[in-house]
Amino acid sequence: MKRLKKFWNSLGPGLIVGAADDDPSGIAIYALAGAKFGLSILWTVLGTLPFMIIIQRMAGRIGLISSKGLAANLKRNYPAWILATITTLISLANIINIGADISAMAAAVKLLVPLPAIISAVVLSLIVIVLIIILPYRVIAKYLKWVAITMFSYILAAFLVSQPWRDILFHTFIPQIQLNKEYLAIIVAIYGTTISPYLFFWQASEAVEEKRQVEGMIPDIQPHRKARSAGFIKNEIGTMYTDIRVGMIFSNTITFFIMILAAATLFPKGFNEFSTIEEMATILQPLAGSFTNVLFLIGILASGILAIPVLAGSAAYAIAETVGWREGLDRDFRRAPQFYTVMVIATLLGIAIPAFGLHPVNILYITGLIFGVLSPFAILLVIHMANNPKIMGKYTSRHFSNVIAYCLFIIMTCSIAAMFLF
Repeated sequence: MKRLKKFWNSLGPGLIVGAADDDPSGIAIYALAGAKFGLSILWTVLGTLPFMIIIQRMAGRIGLISSKGLAANLKRNYPAWILATITTLISLANIINIGADISAMAAAVKLLVPLPAIISAVVLSLIVIVLIIILPYRVIAKYLKWVAITMFSYILAAFLVSQPWRDILFHTFIPQIQLNKEYLAIIVAIYGTTISPYLFFWQASEAVEEKRQVEGMIPDIQPHRKARSAGFIKNEIGTMYTDIRVGMIFSNTITFFIMILAAATLFPKGFNEFSTIEEMATILQPLAGSFTNVLFLIGILASGILAIPVLAGSAAYAIAETVGWREGLDRDFRRAPQFYTVMVIATLLGIAIPAFGLHPVNILYITGLIFGVLSPFAILLVIHMANNPKIMGKYTSRHFSNVIAYCLFIIMTCSIAAMFLF
């Protein structure tokens, strides 16, 4: 029991990133993929896992070794236009994603409790903002980890429906790729939402905060210039890697069960188009049962609560590091007012989507495509930073990690090109 508790306490940014990766945007895309293409899309779960682990490890390693987030490293070592472009695009995409996530959460609340969607959206947004501002980092991290546990509702929901497990195993390991625009677009959206650039920024910045918490280190001093033993640094990296592996495996496990739930219920009936969470839930209920439907909606709420701080936080980290503001969830509002102000503004802007009655599922899908198109450029930057001695000192990325990361870049670039060609 002590070992289990120690292991649980060692988990942090990696687990939170993994859980936040399955935000309402991801859930909508995975459900849409299962509804449109059935079990034939399951291979993407295993197909994304090694790439997710490697690229998040690279991002976390950059933060851990340099003691700076990705935007701060871009600012110090790369042309200003690269930093401005990546920060602007990620911030805009994150705000859209926050809005769609809030809209999805409001729809889920409306189906569970008879409240108008806009009221639910405002209340949920205010709760998240207040928690972010008043709670210290350690409490936020602890609460986010426990919220992540509720994501197991998707696993339970999938087991409540009859499943063809032999076919599931076959399609998990044997790709059934269709060379048409719709299939390739969903592949880009899946890769875009599972390997999103904002997660790189969050992972690196949270690695910095974790080290500040553990060591009380001064942010402006790079760790590889401090008198620390190689063994100690190796141990820090090992702990972070374990956290990331657990988080990414957790993320893809949830993805897997969302896909098979949609494939078992929506795909056989030909329900492959829905623009709102209400439509999805209405279709799902008679096919899977009321309890399964409730679990599905609870999962949407939990994922949104996890994702909004990560989306708003990664935008705030990127902007604060770009401008040179003091940043960090481990600092209170008085010590980092601009950082928290960006988080608040990003979250409040999200209310505009349910207020204007825009369809959340369509926007969530488009956001996944935006991240999919942006990801190859962000991946290249992470690879270059992880191999830059000015940033990493002697702790540059290893050859194996570089090969996997470049393979990810090639796959995503080819998928995007094929999507436009077919």
